[in-house]
Amino acid sequence: MLHPDLLAFVRASIRSVWAIELLSLLRREPGRVWTAEALVQEMRASQAVVAEVLATFETAGLVRCEPDGACVYAPAAPALDHLAGQLEQLYRERPGTVIKTILSTPNDKLQSFADAFRFKGEPR
Repeated sequence: MLHPDLLAFVRASIRSVWAIELLSLLRREPGRVWTAEALVQEMRASQAVVAEVLATFETAGLVRCEPDGACVYAPAAPALDHLAGQLEQLYRERPGTVIKTILSTPNDKLQSFADAFRFKGEPR
C-alpha cells in the first residue's frame, strides 16, 4: 500500500509507465532544457505521448515549459521533488505495485467514452 501522499501524487500526475520513465529522465538532469523532439527521441515514444505527459507535468508543477515548447524539470515545491524521488525508488524496487496503482486510478477520458454508450437515464 502506498503512503496517502504518494498515492495522491500518482493519481494526480502519473497516468502511465511512460510518465514515470519521462519523470525519471527529467530528474536525472534537472538543469537540462529538453525539447519535445529530444524527449521523443530519448524515450523512443510518440509525440502525442510526450506532449500529453509534459502537459500533465506542467499542470502538476513538475516542469516549466517555455512558449517555444522547451521544458525543464522544475518542481514548484520541494515536496513535489521528494514525492517524485519516492515514486522513482518505489518503481525500481516494486514496479508491479506502481503499475497496479496507475491502472487502478480512475481515468476521466475512459469514463467519458464509456458513458457515451449508456442509454439516457441508465445509472452510472
